[in-house]
Amino acid sequence: MSCSATCTWKAHRKSQVSFEEESQNPPTVGHWKPLMPSKGDKEEPVSGCQDAGGVHEPQSMEQLNVSRLRSSSVEIREKGSEFLRDELHKAQKELKLKDKECERLSKVREQLEQELEELTASLFEIDMLQAEVTALKTLVITSTPSSPNRELHPQLQSPSKAGFRKGHGRNKSTSSAMVSAASQSVAPEPASRECKEVDSILFAEFQAWKESPTLDKTCSFLDRIYREDVGPCLDFPKQELSELVREAVEQNTLTIEPVAFQTVPMGRVAAEECGGPNGFRSQIVTKCALSGLPRTCKHRIMLGDSGNYYYISPSCRARITAVCNFFTYIRYIQQGLVRQDVELMFWEVMRLRREMSLAKLGFYPSEM
Repeated sequence: MSCSATCTWKAHRKSQVSFEEESQNPPTVGHWKPLMPSKGDKEEPVSGCQDAGGVHEPQSMEQLNVSRLRSSSVEIREKGSEFLRDELHKAQKELKLKDKECERLSKVREQLEQELEELTASLFEIDMLQAEVTALKTLVITSTPSSPNRELHPQLQSPSKAGFRKGHGRNKSTSSAMVSAASQSVAPEPASRECKEVDSILFAEFQAWKESPTLDKTCSFLDRIYREDVGPCLDFPKQELSELVREAVEQNTLTIEPVAFQTVPMGRVAAEECGGPNGFRSQIVTKCALSGLPRTCKHRIMLGDSGNYYYISPSCRARITAVCNFFTYIRYIQQGLVRQDVELMFWEVMRLRREMSLAKLGFYPSEM
């Protein structure tokens, strides 16, 4: 049977079935339903080829291919994201390892720098001890009670030279006073052409302090010396730095050293209150850190282990040195290193006070 005959038969059969159903179940009154379509109505032909499903098959295949492509794209994105996450984790681990290595190397560097500083300090202390031992040996060899060495016993020199001794080039407030303390182990002779008389009030204060020596400046002996000598001697125009210098002298942490002279470029010789770590300066007029005045600064000081150097004039250096010598001597007395008569120790203290008085008035030896 042909396709057109089949379609005609199906349409005719459908009309018969509809007629039979309507005859068995009559329609509701008031409604009319035509049994046959009118000429104006167009009934779409039913194609057997569409019922066979040949038209929908390519569409389903295309949808299947699209879904497969989508699933493949999602899978590729997931795998790419996973790969990137793995690479990110690896990079983070490598960075952590590098950070740990940098931290370890930094600690090693700090430890080496600290060891180098300690070694430098130890070498410096050794140099100081060797210089003091040499001075003591020279004192013992060249000075005897019958024939004292006048260079090592300033109290035996003439009044014009008694107040001025050779200053120490690099010290921690010990070198010049060490010679004075050691020299007291030998009984000095009275100073020639000089008359002395013990002041009863000062001697009583010293005796009371000698019974129980202390560095507390509230006691009557040290309180008087602070007011009359130490305070005025360390009173400089730069008040803030003066206070720091006084504390360093009291704690025995002040260092004085000479400045090495050599020619430097003009751009590096600007006058500054605080010099840098480079100690090489040309012999020119620069600004004193304590007085603030243009002076030829041949020495510089360092307070503790700060690493900051302050260039000072010869007059300021003489004042600081005089105070350092006094504190060094009374420390030796406190530690029991000076073994002699109380009156002799008293006169040595008075001599050190005279040095401070001369220094605060502006007198200092020319070699400074």
